[in-house]
Formats: sequence, structure tokens, C-alpha cells
Amino acid sequence: MNRFTDIIRVAVLPLDIVQGDKHANLKAVADAMEKLPQHTDLLVLPELFSTGFINNSETLKELSERNTGNTIDKLKELADKHSVAIAGSYLAFTAPHVYNRAFIIEPNGDETFYDKRHVFSLGGEAEHIKSGNTHIPVVRFRGWNIAIAVCYDLRFPVWCRARNASYDMLLFPSNWPLSRGYAFSQLLIARAIENQCCVVGANRGGSDEFGSYDGLSQIYNWLGKPVGEPAEDSPFIVADLSRQKQDEFREKFPAFRDADNFTISI
Repeated sequence: MNRFTDIIRVAVLPLDIVQGDKHANLKAVADAMEKLPQHTDLLVLPELFSTGFINNSETLKELSERNTGNTIDKLKELADKHSVAIAGSYLAFTAPHVYNRAFIIEPNGDETFYDKRHVFSLGGEAEHIKSGNTHIPVVRFRGWNIAIAVCYDLRFPVWCRARNASYDMLLFPSNWPLSRGYAFSQLLIARAIENQCCVVGANRGGSDEFGSYDGLSQIYNWLGKPVGEPAEDSPFIVADLSRQKQDEFREKFPAFRDADNFTISI
């Protein structure tokens, strides 16, 4: 049921990803969700939550799945069990390419996908993963218009622009290292302020060969203010966001109406 709600509860899981082990990572998510704060509406997982990024084309292809594979099936099961939408990204295969594919899985089984447009060429991702060729999607869930992009997309404000207030919340599942943590926080804040919407930065936890990641996940409101708090007795960061208050702010200060019109070539 796609009911309307003023307050939506968003939870982020800064999962310490086990490199290349889908079984361990899916189990970790399922176990964590047993402690999901009550009344959570939306859970956001990190980028490539089930595998992490692996700098090897053959291994990436072996780990990738179609949209009908075990990873999405398990997410649908968890979304239904906990009556929560689940977002994130995983390694997907659509012949002949591997994609970094974002998803929003709703409790009723509805699914939305988006292939990361800006693959991280500076870290070698573009050598192994194909860039997407569609714009970020917007999903209507419990009265909120929710958009999803992925990690490096965050650095490209034109790509993320909510023209005419086209979405109310923007999700960024990410693998963003602490060495560039200041940029991550500031860019999330900028996207929230310029689009007058809530922004969720769901970064992974732990570390891998590319760096450390802990402590960067955060939820920002339409003013760019951090509102996420650690949940009691669970690994989640949680925030209750008000659609009514956001709408009132947009009406009081409708800067989006003066935004430039443009088209994007893909």
C-alpha cells in the first residue's frame, strides 16, 4: 500500500562489507534488520553492499547478477517481512556488461533500478563497470518522491538537479573513503540546500584496500542540516523527516522556481 505519510522514518546501515562475500553481506543485512528501529519506512544500504568494489573484471563478472538473482530476491523478502523499502546498489549483469546498479525495493515487491552514470574513473571503476545511460529515477513511496543516485554522481550537481522540485528526497548509497570525507559531507549539504530537499548519504563502514569509511553516513534535511542520530541498541543511523515542514519551507522560499532550464545529453 502506497499510503501518504507526513513523517517518514529513514534508517541508514553503514555496513562493514565483507569483500566479495555475498552470502556474508546478505546475512549481515538480514541480521541487522532484526534490530531495525520501529516504524522505519525506508532503509538505505551502501553502494555495492553485497560485494564491495573489486578491481578485477573477471571476478566482478562472476559476482554480478541479473535483476532476478538471489540478491534482489532476498531484498524483496526482507522488504516484505519488515514492511520497509530498501535502497542501495549491487553488482548487476545485463549482457554483455557489468553495472553498478542502484535499486529501490518496496514492501509490495515493486522494484526500481538505476545504473550509476558517473563511474569513478579516478579509481579504476570505469575500466570494469559500464556507465549507465538513463537519468536518475524518482519513486513515489508513502507520499514522498524519492530519487536515487550513486556515490560519485554526488559530485555532479547538474545531474542531480531537482528541477521544479521534482523530488523530495535524494539517496546516495556510497563507498566514500575518509580521506575525502570533508568533500562528501559538504557535497551532500550542497545537494540538500540547492534542491531544497532531504539528502541521505549511506556510506559503507569498515575498510578495504582503498581506505577506511567509518563515520561519514548522515541524513540531511532541506536546510542542509544533519538530522541523523545513532539508533539505540542497533547499528543504524535514523531520522524522522517531515514532508509538511519541507513543503512549507519550499513555499516560503521557492528558489526552485528561479532555476535554469536545461537538457542533459546521455
